[in-house]
Amino acid sequence: MRRALGAGLLAAALVACGSPAPSGLTLLFFRRSPAASLGGLSWAPDPDNSRLVGFDARLRVARSVTSSRLANPMAVATLGTALLVTERTGEGIVLDTTGRPVREWESPNPASLYAAGGGTVVAVRSPYYIPQFTAEPDTAPLIRILDTLGKPVAGLATIHLPPVPFLAQLANAGAVTVGPDGSVYFAPLVRDEIRKYSAGGTLRWTAKRGLFRTEADPEFLPAQGRDIGVRKALVNVALALGPDGRLYALGSDDSGATKLRVDVIDTASGAILATRHLAARETAVAVGARSQLATFDADSLVAGLEQPERELFTPAFALPDVRGDTVTLARFAGKVTLVNFWASWCDPCREEFPHMAELYREFARQDFEIAAISDDVDRGKMLAFVRQFRPPFPILVGGGRMKQTYHYRGLPYSVLLDRRGRIIERIFGFGGAAEFANMRRTIANEVRAP
Repeated sequence: MRRALGAGLLAAALVACGSPAPSGLTLLFFRRSPAASLGGLSWAPDPDNSRLVGFDARLRVARSVTSSRLANPMAVATLGTALLVTERTGEGIVLDTTGRPVREWESPNPASLYAAGGGTVVAVRSPYYIPQFTAEPDTAPLIRILDTLGKPVAGLATIHLPPVPFLAQLANAGAVTVGPDGSVYFAPLVRDEIRKYSAGGTLRWTAKRGLFRTEADPEFLPAQGRDIGVRKALVNVALALGPDGRLYALGSDDSGATKLRVDVIDTASGAILATRHLAARETAVAVGARSQLATFDADSLVAGLEQPERELFTPAFALPDVRGDTVTLARFAGKVTLVNFWASWCDPCREEFPHMAELYREFARQDFEIAAISDDVDRGKMLAFVRQFRPPFPILVGGGRMKQTYHYRGLPYSVLLDRRGRIIERIFGFGGAAEFANMRRTIANEVRAP
């Protein structure tokens, strides 16, 4: 999956759907992610550009935060005076509002979504990234209570185990938010429910919209070649608590979550107070000082942001190749360079290597290079991979230390550098032939640049 770098501190023109924005707005949802309020700004994740964006009370861009720790931020919550960010792969990152990393942690679930409030930090199974083939025991907690270092200290409720245990992750993924009193609101991804738990774990109420006459657990569909599908109804997308103390639920009007709605819920009783059905371009939702909803085109809100100056790729590496000779980043100075991180156990890396080999052969060595850094701990498996694929580009040995050094979220991970060693873009995951076609054009443009 290709992700360009984020933008600097610039104001964007406000484009509303239908009418000018009233003043005093708090952003609730940006695209399909929850936003958070801190320091007088509404903060929203922008995963396509690996950044967080801070909006003022008129939903004008006031801040933009990028960091080497941000890959695909999917949700943001307030944690004291900092921002708790959920990465697509489930890691948690705590940043201050300048983008300085405070701490980060691994997911306590196969993948997690985080929320915080009232001194309580929680993790639930993420609706943004679902490893469907992950069995869990029926005693596993539905909601994990974390300390401020991200370590689980307690559990709240237990998961629902469907007839097919491997779909437990899907059946128990969902949206979550936490109130100022520590109450936890949870909405399962594939069930028409929104629940409130007290800080002590007591179920206070369950709200339903009446979308389906009956609700079945997800089930496997007949295989289509190598692809195995799952039948399910996507119901809940995101939750947010407004400054008015009401709960706002971004949900679906259809089983595929192609038509979205916002339900306004009374936090004391669970009663649905109002419903707003969203049009296709209503992709950002805010609430005003009098609890009025305002909707916008999310892309228009950030349309004025420009790309920042390119940053140097750091830290510079000095790693052995497979023969034991040391190769440094300085060796690639003056060339457009793709620094690729991979491992022998990574299936997408196997799919990516032939594309990299083709790309490597298309450009002259004085213009373009690839440095493919293995993060294998097992040298034998790394060498077996190299013998199988026989890459024409240099293979460097990271020895299992690269994730700690470069803070990537998963493999493969690549960084495309210009001739001066500055980052053109980061590329997270493997996006197939289309991604490499885009990269080919980018490299060709950089090669021609003075």
